[in-house]
Amino acid sequence: MFNRSTKKTVPRAAAPPPGERNTEQAILEAAERLFLEKGFARTSTTEIAREAGCNQALVHYYYRTKDNLFESIFESKALLMFSSLLSGNEDGPVEDLVAKLVRTHFDILAGNPRIPALIVNELSVNPERMLSLRSRIGRIPAEIAAGLQGRFDRAAATGAIRPVRVFDLLLSVVSLNAFPFLGLPVFRTLLDLDEAAAARLLRERREENVRLVLAGLRPDPVGGSTPTKRAPRTAGRTVAKGRKT
Repeated sequence: MFNRSTKKTVPRAAAPPPGERNTEQAILEAAERLFLEKGFARTSTTEIAREAGCNQALVHYYYRTKDNLFESIFESKALLMFSSLLSGNEDGPVEDLVAKLVRTHFDILAGNPRIPALIVNELSVNPERMLSLRSRIGRIPAEIAAGLQGRFDRAAATGAIRPVRVFDLLLSVVSLNAFPFLGLPVFRTLLDLDEAAAARLLRERREENVRLVLAGLRPDPVGGSTPTKRAPRTAGRTVAKGRKT
C-alpha cells in the first residue's frame, strides 16, 4: 500500500561490534513491546537495552535518541492501521469491498491490540507525530480515498447504496473496530471473561461491525416512512366519522 520508507536515516559514528548483525532488530522489537505496553514517557532506553539483551550504547548507536526509535515504531504501526482502510481497487460490488475493508482492519487490530491505545495516547500529547507521518506519505491516502469516493458515487448513482462520503464511512469503521480493543481490558474485568471468552466476543464483534457498516450503506426509503394515523380520542369517547359512540 504505502511503499515509502518511514524509518529515519540516522547517521552512525562507527561500525557496530562484530556479531551484532541482529542487534538492531532486537532493539526494535524490544522497544515496540515496551512502548505498546507502557507508552513513550514511561519507557527508558535502559529498559529497552535490557529487554533487547544489549548495552545502552548500542541503542544510541542505532537510533541516537529514544524519540527517533519511538517515531520509527509509531509510524510503522500507524501505517499498518490506516493502510488497511485505504484499499479498494478490487472489482465487484461495493458491499463486498466494504465488508472486506472492515474485516481486514479488525484483523490487523486483533493482531496488534495495543495499537489503538498507543496512537490515541500519543496523539493526545504529541499531535506533531501525525504531521510528521503525513509529510512522509504525502498525498497517497488522499489519492486512494478519491478513488474510493468514485466507487461509492457510482454505486449510489445506480441506487445500490445511499450517497456516502468516504470520510464518514472510514470514521465509522475506525470507531467500531478500535473501541473493542480500547475497552477490552475493562470488559474482561467487569464480565470476568477468560481468554477464550474474550476471543469469542471479539469474533462476534467483528461480524457485528460488518453488519452495522453495511446497514448504514442501504438506500434510504423513497419518501421515508409515514406514521399510521389514528382517530383522535377524547375522555370517555372516540370521535369517528363525526358520530358519537
